[in-house]
Amino acid sequence: MSFQGRSHLFNDRNVDHYRRSLTDGVERVASRISRAERPFSGITPAALAPEISAIDLEQPLSDPAAALDELEDVYLRDAVYFHHPRYLAHLNCPVVIPALLGEAVLTAVNSSLDTWDQSAGGTLIERRLIDWTARRIGLGESADGVFTSGGSQSNFQALLLAREEAFAKAAAEAAYAGNPLSKHDFLPRLRILASEAGHFSVQKSAKMLGLGMDAVIPVETDQDRRMRPAALARELERCRTEDLAVMAVVATAGTTDFGSIDPLPRIADLCEWAGVWLHVDAAYGCGLLASPTRRHLLDGIERADSVTVDYHKSFFQPVSSSAVLVRDAAVLRHATYYADYLNPARMAEQRIPNQVDKSIQTTRRFDALKLWLTLRIMGADAIGELFDEVVDRAAQAYDLLSRDPRFEVVTKSQLSTVVFRYLPAPGPERELADDANLHAREALAASGDAVVAGTKVDGHHYLKFTLLNPETSLDDIAHVLDLLADHAGRFIAEKVTPEQRRKAG
Repeated sequence: MSFQGRSHLFNDRNVDHYRRSLTDGVERVASRISRAERPFSGITPAALAPEISAIDLEQPLSDPAAALDELEDVYLRDAVYFHHPRYLAHLNCPVVIPALLGEAVLTAVNSSLDTWDQSAGGTLIERRLIDWTARRIGLGESADGVFTSGGSQSNFQALLLAREEAFAKAAAEAAYAGNPLSKHDFLPRLRILASEAGHFSVQKSAKMLGLGMDAVIPVETDQDRRMRPAALARELERCRTEDLAVMAVVATAGTTDFGSIDPLPRIADLCEWAGVWLHVDAAYGCGLLASPTRRHLLDGIERADSVTVDYHKSFFQPVSSSAVLVRDAAVLRHATYYADYLNPARMAEQRIPNQVDKSIQTTRRFDALKLWLTLRIMGADAIGELFDEVVDRAAQAYDLLSRDPRFEVVTKSQLSTVVFRYLPAPGPERELADDANLHAREALAASGDAVVAGTKVDGHHYLKFTLLNPETSLDDIAHVLDLLADHAGRFIAEKVTPEQRRKAG
């Protein structure tokens, strides 16, 4: 048994085994991708669960080929393939090959980005990419940041830093006035102002920070689902008069549902006037940082105190690849905890860089390598051009839907989402609109022919395209609309009787 285990260790004696195993795995994936005629098989949990439950994990197959055969049945056959042009649902992107090369390298070397003696050059590569991103944003020479697992973690860390800064400021003012302030007394007064169209991770972060989800005050949006500066000003003033401390305003550069970008310059003006931390959640819209034509849509982001970026959305990187950036590197001290085995004072004296000093994680993957190789092989302009393509396609889809009497479309996105719904004729059919749209989405997914998302607008069920694949054509979109209309139409035909139609007519 000892020899059997050692034969699978990745080391100098087993490199041939490594080459064969990975080549076989790559071939399986490449074969599946080349044969994928649909984005999804339509499998249900009830159908797949028994196959996986029946596998005896106490009895290894020993043969890598047999394990890959099994994996074909329980995963590859039914996986949702984001590369397919008719996957139109969530913020999942097809990935670029240089990033896949980076993924293969980083998993084999298995660096951990917490300390220099576990990552060496990886530490400097991550820092270089943080500097590159900060310059693209325009945060200034004192900026810094760290890679994270995703936008939710980035938002959480930004709000953690904002909370600690708010308390430090209030405690200093109270001490100066001779009235010591405890965090226990201060936390219940803290509030976060965020767009009513913002991401749920803001509320979730507030809960994890000990504030409670009701500490997040939703700020009214306009017809384009962008935060209203006048509404923000009212909430700031209301909090001041009620002796509530606003620890952060969260603006969004690319809402999940509508792709809306809040008016960042005007929001930044209000935050500066009120002395409030401004966080910009650009998890979705960060692709504009590389856009040759649309970078101006992010004007004002350079005035943020912190910014979330998700490279695994609009930079076409594999999950996970995200970062949180801050204008003032010093605030990252709030995430630092000294452990003798990780970051002793001697390392600081010797100017040895430790990323664990900035992160809420300890062990952390070298995800930065994927973006590094992407930039070194493709370049930023190529990434931006790909993102521009999907934004252009979304605008074309909006125009197509606007002309189609079978559907109604909501606001025109600044990015690459389109929110719409099938709209039956007035009468008993119209009363079934919500159910018809729900059914159409589910029936389409069950068929596997395409995958679309859903959301609610003013209490009603809508459908949503999220376009992140430059290979998705307008013909693909038109075909999916026909499929949706067919599913919805048949649902209504089955539900509305001829007698109901006669009475309505």
